[in-house]
Amino acid sequence: MNFTESFLTALDSLNANKLRSLLTMLGIIIGVAAVIALLALGNGFQQSIEGEINSIGTNLLFVSTDFDNSDGYQSLSIDDVDALSDPLRAPAVAEVTASVSGGFNIVARGRETQASVQGVLPNYFTINNLTDDIAAGNLLTSADEAERARVAVIGSEIAEELFDGDYPIGQTLKIAGGSYMIIGMMVESEGGIGTNPNSTVYVPLSTAQARLVTSRTRQNRPAVGSITAQAVSAELNDAAIEQLTEVLREEHNIIFAGEDDFTILSQADLLETFGTILASVTLFLGAIAGISLLVGGIGIMNIMLVSVTERTREIGIRKALGALRRNILMQFLIESLILCLIGGLIGMGLGYIISAAVGPAIDVVAEVTMSSVVLAVGFSVGVGVIFGLYPAWRAARLRPIDALRYE
Repeated sequence: MNFTESFLTALDSLNANKLRSLLTMLGIIIGVAAVIALLALGNGFQQSIEGEINSIGTNLLFVSTDFDNSDGYQSLSIDDVDALSDPLRAPAVAEVTASVSGGFNIVARGRETQASVQGVLPNYFTINNLTDDIAAGNLLTSADEAERARVAVIGSEIAEELFDGDYPIGQTLKIAGGSYMIIGMMVESEGGIGTNPNSTVYVPLSTAQARLVTSRTRQNRPAVGSITAQAVSAELNDAAIEQLTEVLREEHNIIFAGEDDFTILSQADLLETFGTILASVTLFLGAIAGISLLVGGIGIMNIMLVSVTERTREIGIRKALGALRRNILMQFLIESLILCLIGGLIGMGLGYIISAAVGPAIDVVAEVTMSSVVLAVGFSVGVGVIFGLYPAWRAARLRPIDALRYE
């Protein structure tokens, strides 16, 4: 009996028990579908994060406090911003901005909501590519910063929750008991890394430092939560990092690198960090889904063992007519492979449908990659070989005389 005959015989056997074959494939179908869908959604989410980071430019550098070396104090201040903005000290840096942030209850017209309040310099919007996102009114200005003006630019969700679609410009809201006039409203955004701009209130940095976020450095200077620097070009990122590091060490009187009370991250660092985390999470979820493949494999082995028992007389007759052990082994192994392969293909299609349906619901473009397809289907075929081998071997080892006597 050649491979073709064994294949056709296996198909006839599976076709004779359609319902049992379908139920046997169910574990494989679910497992492959889960692996494909989870990996696709994970890849889509990773692409979304990378797109968000790249959308604000590829030459941004982020400076924050290293609390391990700062004795728990914020280490950055507006003096650092001024020093880093000096083109003679950091020629590879084009522009520098800073911000502070905190969560507050926002009250207006008898309504209340929780929001992130960010104190920012006027160029914050330019560096973060937000200047075109103003829907009404104006952004913060240098005069607002100099005068510590109590003015605010609000996100779209804040406007909807507090003003119920009414025009908010010129209206007032209260933050921590102080009144702020709304001078601008941002367009609705798809979200971003960290703070959601839709539920953010922007006020001048000087105002926030004086009234809202009053933390200070160890030198008793008003602290800033983070500094964002824009390199002249992406090619000069490394040079800009070196210059930022040198200037901050001079400003903070730091001699040894191990004593740096600040950290500097580039977008490449952020992408690598997010990529590593998301890849680990995606593989973890895929591994969990893969457990169902193993369960499906055990189900196939059980059904194949039952099939061997039911077909003992058939095996005895075939052996009496001259069938060799390898012929019996091949037939049962092919049956197992067919079950897993068909189940894998059905699961692949089901996984694609699930990812395409769930992706828009969570605002992610699911990406089914060839590697995930090969992994899932290949694993299902491997399951068929591993869990089908023992029943096939057991069938092949049956003695013809014992098989023929079996009732």
